[in-house]
Amino acid sequence: MQSAVKPVIGPRKEVTDLTGRVAIVLGGALGIGYEISRAFVLNGARVIMVNRKEEQGDEAIKKIKKEAGDNANIEWIPCDMEDLKQTKETFTKIRSEEKRLDLLVLSAGINANQYSETNDGIDRHFQVNWLGQFYVCNLLYPMLRRTSKLPDTPAPRIVFLSSELHRATQKAVHFTSLDEINNPKMGPAELYGRSKLAIILGVKYGLLERVIKPNKDNIYALSVHPGAVNTAMQQQWKDAYPGITGKLITSAMLAVGRDVEQGSFSALYAATSPDIEERGWNGYYLTDPGEKGKESTQASDPHLGAALWNLSQQVLKGKLGDDAVIDWNAIA
Repeated sequence: MQSAVKPVIGPRKEVTDLTGRVAIVLGGALGIGYEISRAFVLNGARVIMVNRKEEQGDEAIKKIKKEAGDNANIEWIPCDMEDLKQTKETFTKIRSEEKRLDLLVLSAGINANQYSETNDGIDRHFQVNWLGQFYVCNLLYPMLRRTSKLPDTPAPRIVFLSSELHRATQKAVHFTSLDEINNPKMGPAELYGRSKLAIILGVKYGLLERVIKPNKDNIYALSVHPGAVNTAMQQQWKDAYPGITGKLITSAMLAVGRDVEQGSFSALYAATSPDIEERGWNGYYLTDPGEKGKESTQASDPHLGAALWNLSQQVLKGKLGDDAVIDWNAIA
C-alpha cells in the first residue's frame, strides 16, 4: 500500500518526444489508460485506444482533442477482453491494417471482485487481466518485430500494468490447468493477485526468456505497479466484499491513493524513458519511475513462469483452435 505522503509528493512524470511513433493502449479511454493515451498524444504519437464501450472512446477523444487540438492523431476501437474470439478478430484486423507499432500498453483490467467466469468459461480476473492481454501481445508481436527492424527507430516497448497485490496470491497456485484457474473458492483479493502475478511472470519468464532473448529482438517488455490510484475501479471493493468491509477498503484506498495522472507515471516511464535501454531493464517489474520492484518469491520462480506460459497458450488453443497462437518468430 502507498503511504499517505506519496500521492502528494508523487513520482516524477517522464515522457520523451514521440513524433512519428504509433501506440496502442488497451483500456486507453478510461482511468490510467486514458492518462497514458493523453500523454502519448500530447507528445506527438498516433494513438489507438481500445475499450469495450463506444461512449468511453468518444468522450476520451473529445477531451484529448480539446487539449491537443482537432488534429490530434487519436482513434478508438472496440474490443471486450472477456471475449477471446472478438479479441482475435479485432487485433488480427489491426495487424493487417497498420504499418508499425512502437508502444503497446496493456492497461485494461478489473479490480478485485467476486469469482465469475467469462463467456469463454474462464475466471474473469485471469482472462481480462492476463490471458486476453497476453493474446493481444501475441497477435501484435509481428508488428513490433517489424518496427524494431526499421532504421533509426527506438526499440519498441511492451508495458503491462501489474500490482503489488500480486503478493496476495495463494501459495498453492501452480498454473497447471484451467480447472485450477477456475476456482470459485478463491477470494477477490486472491483472484486479483493471481492475475497480477501472472503479468510479472509472463513478462519476465515468458516474453523475455522465451521470445525476446531467443529471437535476439530489440524489443523491451516490462510490468509496472501504478500505485493505489483513485479511479472508479476502487469502487469494486464494495462488490468484492459486500457490507462494511468493502466500504472500509474503498475508503482506505481513496484516502491514500494517488490521482489518476500520477498513476500513469510508472507506465509512461517504462514506455518512453531512455533509462530503460541504458540500464538494460528488460523484463523488469517497476514500482515507480526509475525504481525496480521487489517481486514476491512466486514472481521470481522460473518454473512457475514456464507453467503459466504453457498453460496460457494451451488454453487459447483449446478455446480457439490449434492455430490460435501465431508464431512468435513471425514478422508482419
